[in-house]
Amino acid sequence: MKESVQAVIDKIRPMLQGDGGDVELVAVEGGVVKVRLQGACGGCPMSQMTLKNGIEKYMKKEVPEVDRVESID
Repeated sequence: MKESVQAVIDKIRPMLQGDGGDVELVAVEGGVVKVRLQGACGGCPMSQMTLKNGIEKYMKKEVPEVDRVESID
């Protein structure tokens, strides 16, 4: 599953990089994906919206085993 999750992150990454941000896969624990938002995404007030409505929604669509995506510092 980790390879599938990384493939999805690799698809999302160019969109985030276009806005000065990035995302790094930290861990996959069961159905929980842990990521670290970087660059402009790290301090952006909209980062939780990006995480839940963007990354998590797309991740669940592409990898049905994913229950949620969490951001860690």
